[in-house]
This record gives sequence, C-alpha cells and structure tokens, in this order.
Amino acid sequence: MKTVYLDKNVDSEFFAEASGLAEQYRLTLESDGKGGYVGSSIELPRVFGEGTSADECVRLTRRMLTSAVAGMLKTGRTPPAPAKEGRRDEQINLRVSTDEKVLLEASARHLGFRSVSDFVRSKALESAGHS
Repeated sequence: MKTVYLDKNVDSEFFAEASGLAEQYRLTLESDGKGGYVGSSIELPRVFGEGTSADECVRLTRRMLTSAVAGMLKTGRTPPAPAKEGRRDEQINLRVSTDEKVLLEASARHLGFRSVSDFVRSKALESAGHS
C-alpha cells in the first residue's frame, strides 16, 4: 500500500471535495474506556479519530476521513459512496445445498421478496438489529 502525504494548501481541491464527501459519511462513536471516544465511519471503518468528548471525536474523525478521502482522490482511487445513498456495490457469495436453495427460494416468494438475495439480506440485517 502506498502512503500519500498531503499538503492542505497545495492539494486544496482534493481537500474541498473530500470534505464534502466525508461530511456525508455515517459515524459510529464508542467509548475508549477512559472517558473519551473513538470514532470511525461505516464507509471507511479503518479510519479512526479520537476525542475527549463526543463533539471533539466527531470533529477529529471527520478530519481523518477528509484526509483519507483526499489521499484516495489524489491517487486516482474512487472513495466509497455515502451509506445513506443506499448503493449496493459490494457482493458476497453464499454457497448452499440444492435443498437449501429450494427452501430459500420458496420462503422468499412466500414472504413477497423479489429475490433470494433480498430475502437473505433482509433477514440477516434484521437478525443483526439493523432492520
């Protein structure tokens, strides 16, 4: 993986675009166990920010996300779309037996789903508490 160092003054066009995108990313904050917070985003879960308060953590996490997105833009990579856009641009493969496939298809039809994929996604997210 290539490390890219950005100069906010020199690379201002990357920072402007990156900031607009990073502002749309959905953040998650967790306690750091010491009275502070650690933040990340759904779109770039390996980019973190830390703060002594929730507000500071949000500000610093957005700053880190902006830097990460600016680096992606500078190197010609496409940053992930905000989760709120609902784009499904990732794929997982699930191997099932013939009998399991028949059961999944029948269940999906019975419950009014358009496809097995919609059925499995809905039930898995529901089970994970994200319905």
